[in-house]
This record gives sequence, C-alpha cells and structure tokens, in this order.
Amino acid sequence: MTLNETMTVPHLTTALTGPFQDLEQQMLDNQILIESWFRNAWRETQAPFYASVDLRNAGYKIAPVDTNLFPAGFNNLNPSFEALCIHAVQMAIEAIKKPIDKILIIPENHTRNLFYMENIAGLQTMLEKAGFEVRIGSLIPDLNEPMQIDLESSRTVCLEPIRRDIDRIFVGDFNPDLILLNNDLAIGKPKILEGLEQIVTPPTSLGWSSRLKSNHFKFYQQVTQEFSELINIDSWLIDPMFRNCGEVDFMKREGVDCLSKNVDALLKAIQVKYHEYELDCEPFVMVKADAGTYGMGVMTIRNTDEISTLNRKERTKMATTKEGQKVSQVIIQEGVYTNETWGNEATVAEPVVYMLGHQVVGGFYRVHEKRSASQNLNAPGMRFEPLAFADCCISPDPKQAPDCHKNRFYAYGVIARLALLAAAREIVNAV
Repeated sequence: MTLNETMTVPHLTTALTGPFQDLEQQMLDNQILIESWFRNAWRETQAPFYASVDLRNAGYKIAPVDTNLFPAGFNNLNPSFEALCIHAVQMAIEAIKKPIDKILIIPENHTRNLFYMENIAGLQTMLEKAGFEVRIGSLIPDLNEPMQIDLESSRTVCLEPIRRDIDRIFVGDFNPDLILLNNDLAIGKPKILEGLEQIVTPPTSLGWSSRLKSNHFKFYQQVTQEFSELINIDSWLIDPMFRNCGEVDFMKREGVDCLSKNVDALLKAIQVKYHEYELDCEPFVMVKADAGTYGMGVMTIRNTDEISTLNRKERTKMATTKEGQKVSQVIIQEGVYTNETWGNEATVAEPVVYMLGHQVVGGFYRVHEKRSASQNLNAPGMRFEPLAFADCCISPDPKQAPDCHKNRFYAYGVIARLALLAAAREIVNAV
C-alpha cells in the first residue's frame, strides 16, 4: 500500500452533501481551467518564497483564516515528501532571477523554544539539500559569538552574530546572496536590515510591525471574486467575511462601541447567508489583533453582550500579543466552524497547508483536544498530525467522489494557493 492509502485521514462530521460537495465537484470539473488561471496569475505576480495557510472546513464552506509569510513548522511536514520540497525550493530560488548560492536564515530570537528551533533545522537541511550553502544569523542583541543549540532530533542549530559592512550583512566571512527571514519582526524593522543591497525575503515591510490582516483579506476578497466568476460559484463559500474598526484599547475599554457595532453587523450578515443555505448553525465571529501571530489576541464572540462584559483577565489577554506588543487595532472575522476531527476521540482538527514558491509541498493537521469547533486551535496544548500531501494536491481523480481524501486535499491546495496569490499581491503593493 502507498503512504497515501495508509495514512490517517480526518473525518468530516457534517453530512457530505450540499454546497461544499458541490464546490469540490466544481473544482474537479474545472481543474484544467483552474490550473491555467493560476499559471497566468503567477506570470503576472511572483509568489512569496514561502507561506503557510490555516484553513477551516465547516462542511458547507472552506476558507483560510490566517496566512503566515514567516512559516514555522517545516519540522512537522511529512519527511516522505522531502524531494517535493527540495524541487520547490530550487524553483522558488530560480523565480528570483538573481544568482544565488549562499543563503542566510534569520530566525526568531526565542532560543528556548526548541520546537521552533527544530523548524529552523529542518528549513536549513532542506535548503542545503537543494544545493545551497546555508548559515543562520541571529538578531539577538547581545550575541557576540556562535551559539550552538542541541535538539532532540539529534540535529544542531548554530546561531551566529550578524555584522554589517556598508550595504551588506555577514556572519563571519560568509557573504550571503539571499537573506531569508523566518522572523516576523513583530517588534519592528531592525536597522541592520534596512537598505541592504542583498535580497531580503519576505520584505521587511511585511513584518507584523507593519502588516495588517485586514489588508491581506482585502486582497484575498479580490482574488476570490475573480476565481468565483471563473468557476461560477458563490465567493462566500471560500471567503470569510470581515470588518475592522479604528483604535481599540481593551484595558481602557476605548473603541468598544465601534467594536460592538461591527460585531453585530457581521453576525447579521453571516445569519443571512446561513438562511440562504438553510444552515442550522449559530453565527459567531473571531475578534483578532489585526497585527500579530502565534494565536495571541484572539477571542470567539457570539453576541455583542460578550464584549461589554469582558472581565479583566479576558481584556488583558486581548490587550497584547507576541513580545508584549499592544493591540490597538482588531479584525472582526466571520467564524468558520472546523467540522473535521482526528482519531477515535474525534478531536477537533484544522488543516495547515505549506507552500514553497507557488507549489503546495505539504501540510499537517493542527489538533487540539481541549478546544471546540468554534475556537482558535492555535493555542497551548495543540499538536500536529502529518497530512498525506504529495501529488494529491495537484492531481485530483475525477473518477472518484469529490469528498475522497485525494480530491479533498486538492480543494485544500486550491484555497491555500488563492490565499498565497492574495499575499503575493499584498507584497507587490507593500514594497
């Protein structure tokens, strides 16, 4: 048996009928048209070097809820598909159209997070196997000599201090052609990275000190409108509605009225779509920090009363994100149930899709035993289960049912690439 046949595939708890199965069938029927459309899109706009997309599959719609341009989970991908990743790296480097042989990875500063360091080790190994010389340069302020970190996988990560000489940065005598950021720059753009003649990807302007989720989802909304016209579907089936408002201060309770009005308007808009599709579900929204990651600054809201009655602990949780950055803006996003479950215990799960260049290279399920179908799963206590991503993301089987795992994964790959295209347009407009 092949790996795809033996690997566990999550169970969708809703009946496999209605709009989502129709959507999957539309994708299968239009596969050639879809792939041609993507090819033309990538000719017009270069894909980011890498990205990951969190998806939610409600059974009646599937949509991205987050697009990460500094993905940290390469150690969770299925090692059996390493060759696919290596080829995708080579293609992504070629797309830059500059002579590149040496790559410097700049990771996050939190060296105590060994799971994250496993990600860096995995990324370095993958780049080296693709034929590039790779070193790791750190932004840790007081790092004056190389620091070696030993990992449980028996791999090691060697962090080296960065030095700048005119318009180039080095580690030791290593003079990189490409600076690959795996640091989301939540606390701002480091001066040492400004005005370099070396290529920096993703651009520092896409760090969380500058980037807004609401801006990304505006681009995603445009992309899905184009795609939906292409294959004749309702864009709502693949697009989470959202709203945002101005300044919010949870600790001072400032901006709460604006937040409540927007939450109320979005809940009513969701209910209209639920009536249209005869869905017996309770609408909810996710209120998220408009800038930030790591699942911080996120809460589920079902009615506006919950906003006015937030206790101090809840307000404190929403007030800051990673590195203690203050939350001053939020995005109010349509809540998409995740009706996929993993294992005999039916643990709530959501797919995360990884891409290198414009190629889907793998993914995993984020699984959380203590969270419900309407909650954020990117939280302490989560675990990761590898997904059987290989050729199944790009070669569906029209002879099989649209909900078979091979075709289901193709649908995941399509939605993830739509989010990737939105990110590509976002980058062009930010640079």
